[in-house]
Amino acid sequence: KNESILKEKSLDLQMIEAYNEGLKSLREGDVLFAAKKFNEAEILYPQSIWAPRSALMAAYSYYLQDYYGDAVAELERFIKVYPKHENLDYAYFLLATAHYEQIVNEKKDLGSLLDAKKNFLIVINNFTNTDYAIDAKFKLDLINDTLASKEMYIGRYYLKQKKWIPAINRFRSVIDNYGTTIYTEEALYRLVE
Repeated sequence: KNESILKEKSLDLQMIEAYNEGLKSLREGDVLFAAKKFNEAEILYPQSIWAPRSALMAAYSYYLQDYYGDAVAELERFIKVYPKHENLDYAYFLLATAHYEQIVNEKKDLGSLLDAKKNFLIVINNFTNTDYAIDAKFKLDLINDTLASKEMYIGRYYLKQKKWIPAINRFRSVIDNYGTTIYTEEALYRLVE
């Protein structure tokens, strides 16, 4: 005969145990279980100071395992639920980085690229005195290079098709919007051409 004994623990203790289990799992490399435990810690005691930390750690766990969609969803929820949190700069930076990691090349869909740019600009404009802003500026330059590359790719295509007006518009866009990129010289040359 099996008997089960229920031991009641305080809500604080349950939340701390879930958080610590999440940290332990994260250190051991089981990031999906860690994310689950961090979410559990947040749900157990949403009024505690550990709830937003748990939400961030869950997002970070997803990010580590390259589950960028889940990380983005967690971070967007974090920003919505905790808009005044002290680690909001990190949340925006991680959100932008999760979008940034999904960038493949200039020939693919630009959704992730534009989302990354938008969030890096938020970091640069709202959290200027942080290390995240410095890294965001560097990544923003890379994003602008990729966007300029996309414009050049399309402009070259129009040039081969002898569609002069759309080609000129693409090359002019590179000069007007991405003047600090490596594609400016080629865009000027193609315009003259």
